[in-house]
Amino acid sequence: MRNLMRISIGISALCMAFTAMAQKPLAYPAKGQSAQQQSRDDGECYVWAKQNTGIDPAVVAQTPPPQATGPAVGGGERAGGALRGAAGGAIIGGIAGDAGEGAAIGAVVGTMAGGRRARQNQQAQNQQAQAQHQQKIDTFYRAYGACMEGRGYSIK
Repeated sequence: MRNLMRISIGISALCMAFTAMAQKPLAYPAKGQSAQQQSRDDGECYVWAKQNTGIDPAVVAQTPPPQATGPAVGGGERAGGALRGAAGGAIIGGIAGDAGEGAAIGAVVGTMAGGRRARQNQQAQNQQAQAQHQQKIDTFYRAYGACMEGRGYSIK
C-alpha cells in the first residue's frame, strides 16, 4: 500500500513538472519595447519558431501523446504467463497428487504475472510517448525564446 501511495505521489509530481515545463516562456521588454511592439514580436517569433522547428505547440497540445491501453497490450504475455504457470502448477500438483488443481492455480498465478509485465511495458511506452511529446514543445519554446532574446527581451 505504501508503494502504491509513493507511486501515485511520484506520478502526480511528474505530471505537474511536465505541465510547468510546457508553459510558454515569459518575455520581459529589456529595451523599453511598447506593448504593441512586444505583441508584434511575439507573433513573429511564434511563426519563426514554428517554421524553423516544424512544431506548432497549439497542434501538439491538442494532440495527446498516444496511450497504449486495453487487454490486447502485452503481445500475448498474459497467455504465455498462464501457460508457464499452468505447466509449473501441473508439475507441483502432480507431486502433491492433483495435477489439474495445480495447473489451475499455476494458470491463475501465471496470468497475474503476465498481466503485471504487460502493464509495466504499457507504462514504459506511455512514459516514452509523453517524453517525446514534451521534447517537441520544449524544442519549440527554446526556438521562440531565442528569437525573443534576439529582439531584446529577457526570457524567464
